Amino acid sequence: MTEPDTTGDPRVIPVSKDEEQWPGLLEVGGEIIARGGLVVLPTDTLYGVACDPFNPSAVDALFKAKRRGRDLPLPVLVHTWRQAIGLVDEVTDQAQALIAAWWPGPLTLVLREAPGIGWDLGDSRGTVAVRMPKQTFALALIQRTGPLATSSANRSGEPTPSEVPAVVEQLGDHVGVFFDAGPAPDGPASSIVDLTGRRPRLLREGAIPADELERVLEEPFDYGTAIPADELERVLEEPFDYGT
Repeated sequence: MTEPDTTGDPRVIPVSKDEEQWPGLLEVGGEIIARGGLVVLPTDTLYGVACDPFNPSAVDALFKAKRRGRDLPLPVLVHTWRQAIGLVDEVTDQAQALIAAWWPGPLTLVLREAPGIGWDLGDSRGTVAVRMPKQTFALALIQRTGPLATSSANRSGEPTPSEVPAVVEQLGDHVGVFFDAGPAPDGPASSIVDLTGRRPRLLREGAIPADELERVLEEPFDYGTAIPADELERVLEEPFDYGT
């Protein structure tokens, strides 16, 4: 049974555990994405705010909602690994191995985007951070809309709320609909692996330990190559705290 919305905001729509009640919700979300709007959706880590990556005005609206610059490009969520194939230049053997082991799940892969793909993720520098979340409603929505440019549902530099009412307070009128599936899981963020170089690099050790990732990769991460701070901040989606 769907729990009632207690925020009083008609844009907040509770997501029932009963998938038979989802078609109307998915239709609403699909229509908002199609007309260039933003949606807040649950994932297996944090709540995300998402838009159509092939609609530049929608991407601009997402950056505006988050109050962040285009120098921190947007990650992309996909419905299946097959969908990811069409977005990137190459799915290497190592990428295939990681996908087989941890998708859907808390693993983000940084790959080279497909030439001439025509989307707008910000200043992506020819790469894309792509993930398949382990959250059934999110996957159902992405199946309907196509891949979604998605960032954490918060204003840049502020903590990401675990519950939708606090997300509404931060993002306000920028968002067309907030899909409320209850509190976000209380766990680590996704691990981020960069496969765009000669050797894999671990940009963030999140939910998956580094040694487990190395076991599947069949080689150690390249810890000897310094990663520029701006590149790390771009993938992590927020600046470092240089004041502490």
